[in-house]
Amino acid sequence: MTSIHSEETRLRDEIVEVGKSLFDRCFTFGSTGNISARLSTGEMLMTPTNASMGSLDPGRLSKFTAEGVHVSGDKPTKEAFLHQCMYCARESSSAVVHLHSTHAVAVSILDGLDPDDVLPPLTAYYVMRVGRLPMAPYFPPGDTALAEAVRDRARDSHAVLLANHGPVIAGKTLKEAQYAMEELEETAKLFLMLRGERLRPLSTHQAEALRSP
Repeated sequence: MTSIHSEETRLRDEIVEVGKSLFDRCFTFGSTGNISARLSTGEMLMTPTNASMGSLDPGRLSKFTAEGVHVSGDKPTKEAFLHQCMYCARESSSAVVHLHSTHAVAVSILDGLDPDDVLPPLTAYYVMRVGRLPMAPYFPPGDTALAEAVRDRARDSHAVLLANHGPVIAGKTLKEAQYAMEELEETAKLFLMLRGERLRPLSTHQAEALRSP
């Protein structure tokens, strides 16, 4: 029991730390976005609704059972199902980060991109930390029909871009999910900066070599 309590305390503190780091560096703003972490018991901690990531309280995080039932903490975000469907599709994941980060959202609004892989492999670190980025179609905020669309795409990719909404990324650890999210946002920024220029992304062979175990 002590070790489980210690694990939960550590994860609560880590969620607060990561949330403030993302907020302070303008990866998120207002009360947008949410973070979750899964305990070894299968229980889940998540940032609550209408909470700024810049001022989270570890004791007020929403807590869910392994079955997804809210049992304590503040009222959960209406996007809790996004995290739950990511965990269902990515069983090895222990954390999920969802943001409305500016450049990734801008890319999600562009027409004519490949919905199976939205961003080209511009850098090695993008390929290693994000890989492929499929895009789920638009659904209104809180629409649980989005869960099925995300789950389908998350089976083959730990990162999914939601059309006209923002990215959601699962990781084996919260730091892994955070770093992948930051790499995605910076690559989206590069992509937008370079639109109209002749690009020289990594070749298929170069990208596949980075994805190999």
